[in-house]
Amino acid sequence: MDRRVIFAEKSFNSRGVDTGFVVSVILLLCLGLITLYASSVSYATRAFDDSFYFVKRQLISAGIGLFCLFIFSIIDLDFVRKVLPIIFIGTLVLCAMTFLPFIGVERNGARRWIKLPLLGTFQPSEVAKFSIILFLANFFDKKHDVLKESGFNIGQAVFGLFFTVLLVFLQDDFSTAFFIMIVGLSMFYIAGIKLGWFLGFCVFSLPIVILFIFTESYRVKRLIAFFNPEQYSHGVNYQINASRRAISNGGILGEGFGSGLKKVTGIPEAQADFIFAGWAEAMGFLGVIIFFCLIIYFAFRGYKIAFRCEDKFRSFAAFGIITSIVLQVLLNCGVVCGALPATGIPLPFFSSGGSSLIITLLMCGVVINISKYNNMELNNE
Repeated sequence: MDRRVIFAEKSFNSRGVDTGFVVSVILLLCLGLITLYASSVSYATRAFDDSFYFVKRQLISAGIGLFCLFIFSIIDLDFVRKVLPIIFIGTLVLCAMTFLPFIGVERNGARRWIKLPLLGTFQPSEVAKFSIILFLANFFDKKHDVLKESGFNIGQAVFGLFFTVLLVFLQDDFSTAFFIMIVGLSMFYIAGIKLGWFLGFCVFSLPIVILFIFTESYRVKRLIAFFNPEQYSHGVNYQINASRRAISNGGILGEGFGSGLKKVTGIPEAQADFIFAGWAEAMGFLGVIIFFCLIIYFAFRGYKIAFRCEDKFRSFAAFGIITSIVLQVLLNCGVVCGALPATGIPLPFFSSGGSSLIITLLMCGVVINISKYNNMELNNE
């Protein structure tokens, strides 16, 4: 059975884009910029003597991202599919360039960035999240009719996924590598491969993940600290404990964005991976509920676009994109709340970082494109 049929109902016949999805993207982007200012104003003033330092940089990235969103919302995805080999190989080359001297940038022992003239640094692993989704969507569309045949070989898809994961992992970016693997596995499942093969794939992946964890002592320490938080309260768990205090300080209604957010200022690099603590302190429990309601609405509109699309390439691509963004949100919030071990996964639309924001908006542009395709098909019926 095609697992996409769960959401396959065609429930509306409006022309053009899915306005609900577009509105959710705009709201998330605007709330992210407001939260970024509130969470970074103290540090930006101390370090750069400019309270808007991070917001200005994020606005530039948002502008580039919205331009990419517009382009990918109108471009012919069949053309993108034709040049997909170039996109995928180009992504792998960009990831490999992080290891080159004078091009790759090393920070805290990790080589995850490359230098771009006039634009600063860029993180190729963010592009890898997008390109692997398109790669798998294209593969499963072409092979969809034979996925359940006993002799069908999924080696090409497996190799493409694991090679991408390995290349990102070698940049000392275990969190993103693991994240890409989970998104890839979800696409294997939704494509409808035989359950035995899917479970075998998961079992095969488990020892690889464990091996990846134990290749670096700091990953092991993070895992131990997660299960023994009191022992590492002033070390590995310092950020998590500080974020918990900020969330708790928000209470029911929050401290408000104009309060200075006293607790969140104690979180190192609060404008990055722990920015959700800033939102929680400013808006309180009520704000957290509002945030997750907005994410649920974003996911609902996105998955509806994906599962009602008759074109399987577009359907799989939209599913992978929405799963990628929503899973990032859940992983990030889980870490900030202390429910998951510390990772380096940013919060989409909120965390400071141009690479993440640009690619997130670009992927949303693809989903908007697919919603237009859906409505065109409906109007032609």
